[in-house]
Amino acid sequence: MDNVRSEAYGRVIKTLTATGAVELSADEQQTIRTAADALLFEGDGYDELAAVEDLVQQLVDAGRWSPERGRQLVDDVASCGPSAGVR
Repeated sequence: MDNVRSEAYGRVIKTLTATGAVELSADEQQTIRTAADALLFEGDGYDELAAVEDLVQQLVDAGRWSPERGRQLVDDVASCGPSAGVR
């Protein structure tokens, strides 16, 4: 694990803490955390990352999140993995 990955993980956790149950359901939060954990600790969470991408698209489509905010979250989750999110 390197600083880039750990900093990305920190941003993901900060986003989850800042949004909390007000903006994301417990299941939505868990989807995001599961992907970040799998990428950071196991290095193989690309199926979980795809679930985050789907979730973000739903949030954007529903008008709950802006596309920019959603893209930032996906980028941060992807950056938790090896190769800084490059699949």
